[in-house]
Amino acid sequence: MRQALINEVETTGNALLETVSSFSAAQINARPFEGSWTPGQVAEHVYKAADCGIVYGNTAPADRQPDEQLQAIRDLFLNFNAKYPSPEMILPTQESHDKEALLQGLRQRWDSLLHAAQTVTLEDTCLDFVVYGFGPFTRYEWIQFINTHTQRHIHQLKNIKAKL
Repeated sequence: MRQALINEVETTGNALLETVSSFSAAQINARPFEGSWTPGQVAEHVYKAADCGIVYGNTAPADRQPDEQLQAIRDLFLNFNAKYPSPEMILPTQESHDKEALLQGLRQRWDSLLHAAQTVTLEDTCLDFVVYGFGPFTRYEWIQFINTHTQRHIHQLKNIKAKL
């Protein structure tokens, strides 16, 4: 389970950095159509959402399989026809974004997520925050939640790239 998780996190991180890198400095702040986020805003949102600090918070031994909610997480985020409002705390700003600063921040966040995937006890349940509709996640599920959420936004970034 751990090695598969590490492989997925590495693959997603590489795809994220490659996709954000594919935008020019000018395109990072270009709005592809009315009501859309810019590539920079999507990257900022992913950065905010990829904070894996929760997996280092308070935990308890799980009373279920550590990947029990994985399919529900994937069903939620990999349904590209569904639109969801972002929680306020991870909404992007309206400010101009610097491509290199975004890439540096994303690299750091992804290194932290990969480190967590490599080192934490994946089976423990995280107690400090619950995603509405899911109940408490295990550390494995939190890492997968961040990873799968990012996969959704890589798809979004590729669609934006095609429109610019």
